[in-house]
This record gives sequence, C-alpha cells and structure tokens, in this order.
Amino acid sequence: MRIRYTKDQKGRLVKQAEIYTKEEHKISLKNVDSDAIRATDRLKREGYQAYIVGGAVRDLILGKEPKDFDLATNAEPSKVRKIFRNSRVIGKRFKLVHLYYSDKKILELATFRSVEDSDRKNIYGTIEEDVLRRDFTFNALFYSPQDEQVIDYVGGVKDIHKKKIVSIIPLKHTFVEDPVRMVRALKYSITTGSKIPFKLKRWIKKSAPLLMSCSVSRLSEEIFKILQSGHSWSIMQKAVELDLFHYLLPEIDEKFHGRGGRNFHRRFFKSLRRLDENVNRKGERRRSRMIRRLVQPSLDSKGVFERPDLEYMDVVKEAKEAILPMIAPNRDVEDAVRLIFKVKNIKVPKRSYIKHPDRRRAKRSRSRIKKEFAPQ
Repeated sequence: MRIRYTKDQKGRLVKQAEIYTKEEHKISLKNVDSDAIRATDRLKREGYQAYIVGGAVRDLILGKEPKDFDLATNAEPSKVRKIFRNSRVIGKRFKLVHLYYSDKKILELATFRSVEDSDRKNIYGTIEEDVLRRDFTFNALFYSPQDEQVIDYVGGVKDIHKKKIVSIIPLKHTFVEDPVRMVRALKYSITTGSKIPFKLKRWIKKSAPLLMSCSVSRLSEEIFKILQSGHSWSIMQKAVELDLFHYLLPEIDEKFHGRGGRNFHRRFFKSLRRLDENVNRKGERRRSRMIRRLVQPSLDSKGVFERPDLEYMDVVKEAKEAILPMIAPNRDVEDAVRLIFKVKNIKVPKRSYIKHPDRRRAKRSRSRIKKEFAPQ
C-alpha cells in the first residue's frame, strides 16, 4: 500500500490517502465494465481526472458483480457534454451527465462536488472535497482502471474487510441532509453482510420520521431497488426492526398491527421470499412481477378475489392503494394484477390497460399528427 501525502499550512507532510495496488485490492479488469473503462480513458486523454466510484468499487473488492458503474471527474458537465456525443446533462440542483450505450445501458458521470453546499447552483470541487460529500466510507473509493489503483481517503477498504458501515458525515447531520441514506444503510448491511454499529442504528431509529420529507419518487425508486436486490425479505425485516418500514409502505405496515396482523405479516414476508428466489434463480427484473409479490397479500387479506362483482380495474385501484405513497407506472401495476388473475384462474379482459381515457386520447392525437404531417 502506498501513501499519498499533502502539506499543511506549516509545510509539514500530512497523510492524505491510501493507494491500493492490484495485488492488494484484487480487482480484475475483466470484471470492470468496458464502456466505463473507455469513458475514463477518454476523459484522461482530454486532460481530466476520471475514476469509477462508489458501490461498483465496493462490490468489485468484495468479488461481487456491480449492477451499475458510476463515474466521477473534475470536468464540468458542459465540458463532458462536448467530449461525449452520447451524453445528456440531467438534474437541476446538481447537474449530472448520463452516457447512453446500446442495450439501454446508462453510465452516470458526476463532477466532483464541493464541501460548500448551495440550494441554487452547482458548486464543484476537488476529489478531496468530493469524498467528504459521500455517505459511507466503503462507498467513497475511487478506482482508476488505467493505473489499476484504488484511492482511499477515509479508510473505506479497511471497513469493507471489517464488514462495518461507517458514516463519513457526522450522524447528527447526514440523515438531515439526505434521509434516504437510512434506507441505503439497511440495504448495504444486508447485501454486503456488514454490521450497523449501535450508534448508527440508534440515529436511524431517531431520524426515521425524516423520511416523510423525501419525495415520493425517490422513495419509490429505493423500494424497487430493494425488491430487485434478491434480499428484499431480509432488508424489509430490518426496516421493520429499525422503524423505517412504516414510512416506506404505511398501508402494509398498518395491516401488521390490525386484526389478523400476525398472519398477514407471515404471508407478506413469505411473498417476498418467493420474489427473492425468482430474482436470484431466474434473474427476474420485471417490475410488474415485483409489484405482484408486494400487493397480493394485501388483496388476499381483503378478500378482493372472492367478491361476486369482481372488476379488473377495481382491483388495479386497490393494488395502487395498497402500496401508497409508493408510485409505479400504470402499466406495471395493471400487468401485476393481470398476473394475479392468471395465477388464480380468473378471466381478465384482453389488453385491459388500453381502455384508459388518457391513453385513448393520446392514441388519437398521434394518429391525427401522423395524418397532418404525412407527405402529400
């Protein structure tokens, strides 16, 4: 292991970062996304710093296959946009760049953030500042595929080997700044086999109500990530234990504490176990299948499918209500309900989802536009 030093105000050498070589971190380039390698290489040829960062580096060190490869650079989004034709700048408060590839693959590229915060404009910084804006130490590692080195400013590599989740930002501030970090801590503890220290666990329980201030879309996306992880049963059990589940799926949580709650609790988590089996065995990624496992216990507990006047769209409405405030695309919810109908051998109208008035209007509008602009 090498040490990177800097000088303090008095000119004395101060340890800045630890640099791990290939022999130490054990990351093989064959396990690294080839487009991520080419993107960092292109940026470096243009004179910028560029690294693979975050969870991808953590997973590579753990010998796991990363689901996403995020990148970081000191090039500002406008500069990145000029370098990559396959890019698009997104975001308002803090701009990011998405690089688009075949097979719907997207690489997210962020410019180093400053420790100075602003609600109104982008404030960019150095790699040394950027590392202090990240959530946990094992997510604050920078990997250079060209040098095959991992740069560690906060002891993240050691925490990976200790299987310990350590917050970079002080606990009294980190969840106020971003409450979703609590959900991620649960997810990381299960997916990496890491321990949540007592102090961190206490702050999560104390800060749980902060999730009420999060946007519905962000929380919905986090729930889908949990369902896609192959560990939804364990993560949701942990969420119940640390008082977070109520803020993720309050309608389902209410059933845990109502009449027949113990039986419903058992059925709900049995459904998640089956989802995990499908994700791990078959690589299931369809959101409709995940929604089905999420809502079917609620629909069954209400006796929805025993009603003599059963209507397909009424069931769709009840399915949406079961996961509130979580939101999901109409088509995914409808496909989930259709799947439940099929499993229960109940006849369902063909292509029921095209009956929505807004979709009919959209279809007519597209037809009208085609006619108006058709070549004469």
